[in-house]
Amino acid sequence: MNKKLICTTPLAIAAAIGLYACGGNDKATLSSVKNVVVIYAENRSFDNLYGNFPGANGLQNVTAATSRQLDRDGSVLPTLPPVWKGLTQAGVTPVITQAMTANLPNAPFAIDDPNGFNTSLNLTTRDLYHRFYENQMQIHGGKNDMFAAWADSGGLVMGHYTANADKLPLYKIAQQYTLADNFFMGAFGGSFLNHQWLVCACTPFYANANASPAAGSVSAVNADGVTLTLAPTSAPSALTDIPTFKNSGNLTPDFYAVNTMQPPYQPSGNKPASGGNANLADPANPSTLPPQTNQHIGDLLNNAGVSWAWYSGAWGTAVSAAQNNTANVIYGANLSSPNFQPHHQPLNYFADLAPGTDNRAKHLLDGGLNGSEFIKQIDAGALPQVAFYKPQGNLNEHAGYTDVAQGDQHIADVISHLQKSPQWGNMVVIITYDENGGFWDHVAPPKGDRWGPGSRIPAIIVSPFAKKGFVDHTQYDTTSILRFITHRFNLPTLPGLAARDSALVANGGQAMGDLTNALDLDK
Repeated sequence: MNKKLICTTPLAIAAAIGLYACGGNDKATLSSVKNVVVIYAENRSFDNLYGNFPGANGLQNVTAATSRQLDRDGSVLPTLPPVWKGLTQAGVTPVITQAMTANLPNAPFAIDDPNGFNTSLNLTTRDLYHRFYENQMQIHGGKNDMFAAWADSGGLVMGHYTANADKLPLYKIAQQYTLADNFFMGAFGGSFLNHQWLVCACTPFYANANASPAAGSVSAVNADGVTLTLAPTSAPSALTDIPTFKNSGNLTPDFYAVNTMQPPYQPSGNKPASGGNANLADPANPSTLPPQTNQHIGDLLNNAGVSWAWYSGAWGTAVSAAQNNTANVIYGANLSSPNFQPHHQPLNYFADLAPGTDNRAKHLLDGGLNGSEFIKQIDAGALPQVAFYKPQGNLNEHAGYTDVAQGDQHIADVISHLQKSPQWGNMVVIITYDENGGFWDHVAPPKGDRWGPGSRIPAIIVSPFAKKGFVDHTQYDTTSILRFITHRFNLPTLPGLAARDSALVANGGQAMGDLTNALDLDK
């Protein structure tokens, strides 16, 4: 069989007869990968969705002793705290009130248990704390035993789903390809910071923040640099109320931005200044982050002549709304479709991608409503060599404003298009979540640097080159995506990647993997 015929052989047939895409009878190498696609969903821990996955380090490895939660004074909680304000929101059926969640056993529980709350994957539950310092306080040095103590959602932190291939489309895809069960979020805390770590392995900085509109956002942190200072009136027990802090702000005491701040450019969650440039967010707003200048992965790809783009669902809609001053899809007002999230657009914080630049026009692209524009590029075989896709808010699986089911189905549909794409034969797709969303996970993150890694999250590697039906136990985090891109395209190493590995090794651990262990390639 000649090479041309091999390259056009349907993948299932090629695999059955031992052929590799466009590789004759020789095993593929890393250079066979021509396209990398990163799909970035929201706010789920590994145990929350994949705790029952066969062969994975899941809930079967959890005991009463390793899962029990402590109160704020270090004593064992007799029960989980109630889910403050209820498990579901007003107008959601079934309504699970706070009172109905009282006296839950101090243990993980299935949110969708028919004998329990019976809240399916297509039901929106309430949101949970997912913030920089709170996440570290919950992890508690790797014991993961203070999630309930330092939460605003009480016992909900211990909730998970009994997901399987019949309920969760991505679960079926994970069974077919590679599921990574030792993959951690790159930074402690929430979406804002973890999106930054996805693109630059760096934490944004607000120079002279103490003399800026953001002065009130500097967190009050104890001498350990990890825990927040409690307010004098904070409830001593997690059973009586949520914790209150002297100041859990967006900035560290040395002015790094670790919790949600808004892009300096539109579309932003902050409106333009009155009479100011309509393309900018009001710099006088305390939550507007100044433009960032750190080197990011797009800079490295540009320098190497590698094509790339960030496709954002509903980006075009949000840009148009901002330009026409009808930005009800942003500025925090819209909680329905498409629910565009400005702080999920990490490259919109960088000066070299400011409005009016050629860089922005080429690389910050509209993914379309429901991913329609991104899917058009997939179907046409027109994706750049590196493509990031961020689903719009109602399709990203974030608790509090959407459910798991519709986002999971959307991503599975995108995968179906990718599998039919003319570019599929040489593609690697990485599906992961930005962070844990405040949900407990039983695996201790490896001890790294000041910024992370944080809690364990799911990651699925889908590719003709992916090991089939494989659970990959290699240690990874969000930065492993950057490592893979760097390795494949022979790019310089971003400073944050080197610093992370040095810290991991200095703390007695090992450097992060670059995802190649998930692939069946000659290395």
